[in-house]
Amino acid sequence: MKFSLIATLCLVVNVINAQELYVATEPASNMAAQSIAVRLNNTVMHNSRLGTMYRLNPEVMWGVNKKLMLHANGYFSNIHQQHINGEGVSTYAKYRFLSVDNNHSHFRMALYGKAALINNKLQYHEINLSGDNSGLGAGLVATQLLHKLAMSFTGGYAKALNNSHDKLIIGAPNYGVNYSLSFGYLLLPTKYKTFNDPNFNVYVEFMGKNNPQEKTSFVDVFPAVQLIVRSNMRIDVGYRKQLVGNMLRVNNQELFVRFEYTFFNAY
Repeated sequence: MKFSLIATLCLVVNVINAQELYVATEPASNMAAQSIAVRLNNTVMHNSRLGTMYRLNPEVMWGVNKKLMLHANGYFSNIHQQHINGEGVSTYAKYRFLSVDNNHSHFRMALYGKAALINNKLQYHEINLSGDNSGLGAGLVATQLLHKLAMSFTGGYAKALNNSHDKLIIGAPNYGVNYSLSFGYLLLPTKYKTFNDPNFNVYVEFMGKNNPQEKTSFVDVFPAVQLIVRSNMRIDVGYRKQLVGNMLRVNNQELFVRFEYTFFNAY
């Protein structure tokens, strides 16, 4: 009876907060405690100079408790070489320190930290701890849920370090700030009949970075759709494109597809 109650509560939390499961960014809310999720993140990029590029990012997430969650990531791509090779790893931790709950709404705030060890050649000025740069990052996330609409802001700092097989480019920026503003809306179901009802969510996210040392920046838009089946199977599809910017980047547009499965009460 106790196990069934805990499992049901986990499903309720996942369903109610479905529109907070942003595709490009993390909300201040955490996944259910004592749960483990596995992801396959797929990114396809193309430009006239480098051709078609692909990055595979397998990811494991762990809901340690209601306030703390951890991520572990691996990266594989053909972006910096002709064939798909391993690029490195990263870890991410998020600690939720504020929760304000009301009827059909809540507000969350969390702190996050990230560390990456990457072996790619350093050729670009965008500091990207998700496959391109070794380094450290930290920041703050604030998320507001209002019935079917969820809004979230992220602000952070990233410090680039030497990659394991290459050193930072002389004169290139070695730190930067990042920010994002995300919106998610629950379209379906209009009314829940069971916790197995499929969820269909739509998102639009705006993400930017700034390199103060060379005064370069960019802002991207990322519209996406999401399907959640039986509360624990998730498919995300999104397209990211630069709106404005003057920063030297690997690419300024990409197609993103994610497959995710969550094991509630995994231990």
